[in-house]
Amino acid sequence: MKLGVFNPIFYDRSFDDCLKSCNNLGLDAIEIACANYTGTTHCDAGKLLANPDDLESFKKKIQDSGLLISALSCHGNPLHPSEEISKAHSQGQRNAIMLAEKLGVDRVVCFSGCPGDSDSSKYPNWVTGAWPDDYPKILEWQWKEKVIPFWQKEAEFAEKNGVDKICIEMHPGFVVYNPETMIKLRENAGKIIGTNFDPSHMFWQGIDPCVAIRELSDCMFHFHAKDTHLDSQNILKNGVVDAKRYSLLNQRSWYFRSVGYGHDAIVWKDMMSALRLIDYDYVVSIEHEDALLSREEGLRKAVDFMKGVLITEKPSETWWT
Repeated sequence: MKLGVFNPIFYDRSFDDCLKSCNNLGLDAIEIACANYTGTTHCDAGKLLANPDDLESFKKKIQDSGLLISALSCHGNPLHPSEEISKAHSQGQRNAIMLAEKLGVDRVVCFSGCPGDSDSSKYPNWVTGAWPDDYPKILEWQWKEKVIPFWQKEAEFAEKNGVDKICIEMHPGFVVYNPETMIKLRENAGKIIGTNFDPSHMFWQGIDPCVAIRELSDCMFHFHAKDTHLDSQNILKNGVVDAKRYSLLNQRSWYFRSVGYGHDAIVWKDMMSALRLIDYDYVVSIEHEDALLSREEGLRKAVDFMKGVLITEKPSETWWT
């Protein structure tokens, strides 16, 4: 496995400085955001596609850095009931796919999206309950009329444009948020659909990441290294479904941490071993979203921590037998 980083943490500096920082940290790869929620500070897929000279300059910077682009990322909501938002996010996603082909990148990271409850909705409706009966009806309508048709077309578009791995990050608030919904989408939209596995979203839902990794062994396309702290006192008081702002750390039931600050090395070693068991031998991409650590300290400690748990060499034969 190789160690990489998701580039938004470097949005306070130029792309050149970002690449230098990655080299100085001894990283192997970089995941690059290029559309939608994750921003376009270092890479705007639409603009690069429209300007061949800028695209060649961008490619040269990556080549000179020696870094592997693990994926292009375009996290958005292409199923948003607002036509303005859905069109913009869908186009951003397609731009990411087309740019990936030109950069020789075979995978794009995104969200599944979430529709509203009808064609007249203004906002997404994330269904989390089975009663009253309105909710299952909404969920059935969403999948049948919006989710499956969109992703079938998107998978076809990606395949035609040289991307054979759509890496959907399972994220509460969107229709794909756990292994069950991930498998459901893959079964209905094709084998090109897989996951960008982020354990931070599994932890607070009560999902064991190692169990989930094995459940998703056929579609583990990309992996985020991000942790979550679970506040046991607040969970006992309010449960894990928490809509308070991320800045209200003392009041929240959980919040994101740099790897090693939510769960110890044994938990992360178990995850790396689970990845080895399913033959995942690609990039582990650090995503730093920790409100208690600075960008610099958080990333530096995350890199040091992951270098201690990452499995980088091929396993030996069972020589002791």
